[in-house]
Amino acid sequence: MMNFIVYILVYPLIWLLSILPFRILYIISDAIYVLLYYVIGYRKKVVLYNLKLAFPNKPEEEIFTIRKKFYHHFVDIFIEMIKSFTVSKEEVYKRYKYTNVELLNEMYKDGKSAILMGPHYANWEWIMSIDSFVGYKGYAAYTKVNNKYFNKKIINSREKFGTHLMQTSKIITEIQYNKKNNIQSMYGLLSDQSPQIHKTHYWRDFFGVKVPVHTGGEMLAKKYDLNVVYMNVKKIKRGYYETTFSLITTNATKYPNYELTDIFIDKVEKQVQNKPEYYFWTHKRFKHKDKAPV
Repeated sequence: MMNFIVYILVYPLIWLLSILPFRILYIISDAIYVLLYYVIGYRKKVVLYNLKLAFPNKPEEEIFTIRKKFYHHFVDIFIEMIKSFTVSKEEVYKRYKYTNVELLNEMYKDGKSAILMGPHYANWEWIMSIDSFVGYKGYAAYTKVNNKYFNKKIINSREKFGTHLMQTSKIITEIQYNKKNNIQSMYGLLSDQSPQIHKTHYWRDFFGVKVPVHTGGEMLAKKYDLNVVYMNVKKIKRGYYETTFSLITTNATKYPNYELTDIFIDKVEKQVQNKPEYYFWTHKRFKHKDKAPV
């Protein structure tokens, strides 16, 4: 009952925000940034800690500049997530471009399904629109929201682009079903965050710090013979993005264990180093660094 009360009180406000034009939303975003950064100070210490670990050779002044730029982008992302509830397909197509979608369409001809891997960088939400440009049946792994009313609304708003949201815990079942029934699919995984220690199979350096890393993408690719593709999202300007795809492999089984994971993490590092302010630095990515096995 409490979840429903929260939903009926909060969602109308979210909807009202969502129908505003982007130019107004970004003015609101600027105001929230001032409040979040200068007044509340949301996770500023976490972000600073992460940046200093990742870029130990950068001068402190540059680190603080990156942090400020990150918070501007951070608020924009959540404003864009809110806008996703009512934004039209045409508006997203205008703002979220693909430079080489033909790579995916060429791969589609081989009859195999694929895994699309990427980090929490720039805008990862609007990749949902990819389903309109490829032959694959699209899926995106996500973590279920506890409030079932908000969870249903989020699913509906994202799936209007054609891509299906699938709980991470159910993705294997869906892959098995699609493979058995010859449904050629593409599964989107954001695999750059920190896994739970008890589920960790592999540790490696990330920006020079040994951390646990997700290996699920590699495991799925090998077990179900999936092509593996990396998505590199670039922020062109405020509210506009460009995604470029690069093929990692069409034969995952030929790689030694964890080599595909290494390739993925190396690509993430390179992308983040280029424009670090667009990475999701509020996440405690290095929280297990002192627990690495010797």
